[in-house]
Amino acid sequence: MIYLDNAATTFPKPGVVYDAMDKINREGAVNAGRGSYKLALDASKLIAETKELLRRLINTDISSAVIFAPSVTIAMNQIVNGLRLRDKAVVYLSPYEHNAVARSVHELAKKKGLIVKEIPINSDLEIDLEKMKYEFVKDRPDAIFCTHVSNVTGYILPVKEIFEESKKYDCINILDSAQSLGLVEIQANLMKIDIIAFAGHKTLYGPLGIGGFINISGIPLDVFISGGTGSDSLNLEMPDGKESKYESASCNIVAVAGLNAALKVIDPVFCMRWEKELSDYLIDQLYSMKKIKVYLPGNQKQHVGIVSFVVQGFSSEDIGTILDEDFDIAVRTGYHCAPFIHKYLRDTGNQGTVRVGLGQFSTMNDIDKLIAGLKEIIDE
Repeated sequence: MIYLDNAATTFPKPGVVYDAMDKINREGAVNAGRGSYKLALDASKLIAETKELLRRLINTDISSAVIFAPSVTIAMNQIVNGLRLRDKAVVYLSPYEHNAVARSVHELAKKKGLIVKEIPINSDLEIDLEKMKYEFVKDRPDAIFCTHVSNVTGYILPVKEIFEESKKYDCINILDSAQSLGLVEIQANLMKIDIIAFAGHKTLYGPLGIGGFINISGIPLDVFISGGTGSDSLNLEMPDGKESKYESASCNIVAVAGLNAALKVIDPVFCMRWEKELSDYLIDQLYSMKKIKVYLPGNQKQHVGIVSFVVQGFSSEDIGTILDEDFDIAVRTGYHCAPFIHKYLRDTGNQGTVRVGLGQFSTMNDIDKLIAGLKEIIDE
């Protein structure tokens, strides 16, 4: 199979990830923080080391709390519902937000009467910073949720510029790095990020089952998920620890081990350079085909290896099914859990887009076979 759905989850993983998960499953898959015996202490040390590797990756220090969760979606729910937003607070979302953010904010908006606004974009499908500044003057932002990289078009959003402007209004800045961490450089403090959410199984090349968030600025958050932590068990209140307060339930130590191994071998510079080379080649091939429309930002330098397109006369689902059944090529089709951007792409007539998600293990030969398959479908 030719796997081109890396924007959903990177596959395969580096060999060391599988090795680390197999080893801990066999030799150390115990409950961290729940015992004073050696294996439990080793598990706790592994968690602490993995958190430190994440801090280094975003260029922050020990003062930043790293909270593990089963996924970035659960992490986002903890953030959205933990923020102490006033009733009728103004919350901005980029038009590229995933439903991990969009639905979570929507649910909270129904309860608290939040005013939810989209950051404007221009005809090149890029953030319109001047219009955004005007909107901020009219409706001062209390919080902004912004994805770093679009999971639909691969666009790298100008996060630094957005967050620098919003900070003029004492706004809380939350970054969704699910499609960027481990691929696009993040200097957390220089970018005015308050909280960053991450997914272990995407551009970090770790396994499913581990994600979380890093509270860089120490923004106070109410507890959204409660339960056992292995400490102060007679107290019905959650502990006051800046990390343990938000980490109820048993930690997925096997997934942590996989993420730990991935963080030690990941090479963001190589990954970005290779994805760019592959995506440039793919885009050139797609542009040469008359019945295909490609969706890209105006500035293709601000782009990673995610390419969406539609084929005239076909639904995107049909293209995906034919590629799978006839050519053994896996792509993603539809609306990609991103509810806002498709009104700008005007792709509902094709039932969303065909999305190619490239990764460090993708090859030029994979792209050649995809293009050959598309040409055969179109010629028929």
